[in-house]
Amino acid sequence: TNGASDGVRMMFQICIRSPDEATGVKDGMLVPVPQYPLYSALTTLYRGEFVPYHLNEAGGWSMTAADVKEQLDDARARGINVRGLVVINPGNPTGNCLSKDAMKDIIQLCADEGLVLMADEVYQNNIWTSTLPFHSFRKVAAEMGFKEEYDASGKGLQLVSFHSCSKGFLGECGLRGGYFELFGIDPEVRAQIVKLASISLCSNSLGQLATGLMVNPPVEGEPSYPKYKEERDAIMSSLQRRAEKVSEAFAEIPGMSCQPIAGALYAFPCIDLP
Repeated sequence: TNGASDGVRMMFQICIRSPDEATGVKDGMLVPVPQYPLYSALTTLYRGEFVPYHLNEAGGWSMTAADVKEQLDDARARGINVRGLVVINPGNPTGNCLSKDAMKDIIQLCADEGLVLMADEVYQNNIWTSTLPFHSFRKVAAEMGFKEEYDASGKGLQLVSFHSCSKGFLGECGLRGGYFELFGIDPEVRAQIVKLASISLCSNSLGQLATGLMVNPPVEGEPSYPKYKEERDAIMSSLQRRAEKVSEAFAEIPGMSCQPIAGALYAFPCIDLP
């Protein structure tokens, strides 16, 4: 796709149906707050209901399945048909990383409640802590026993994972290269996604090339690997040093505080007003 955003747009278009003309009932999407505004904008564009769940700042901008379930139940009580859950990991704009245990709880919640889990994982290479390594939702789901094939019993997990060459150490935002991966999706739904993609034309050539290089980097033993590793390590080390310096700088400013930057490319400070 033309960046991960194009894939997100396509999946929101698939998930959110027009409001029921007789009852006015809308489909809703659970989205984290703070969030990347693409998600709330697309929900509004496709006439859906934005259902926020708030991240816990004191807990390092963490999320729990219990908090999400509370917002889900509240939305359903208000007549909203919640269709999916968006998780941004590592977080944008909060810079948090989810623990594996939290991910397992979220996966199980989505499977139990019939929610499509949309995993924005475009910052997966931007990890600045050794205590919270990146785990993909796809990998964790497979370890839990969920299958890539659709489970007609309704007990499976429906997962869409997004990645992009705009982040990581490439930072090639302008090339617009990305992709999404389907896991446990109904074949009939897959067919509709293919139709929707077919009328959108193909993604741009340079973006496709960049994405191909991102997912197939040089490996040890190849002539280009030493130079590739040298440049990659230099860029990632520089980004990690900057993340640490930004966190320390905010902590030293009177009236301001900031959670440690565990991942992504952002700090999200708190300003304490007198």
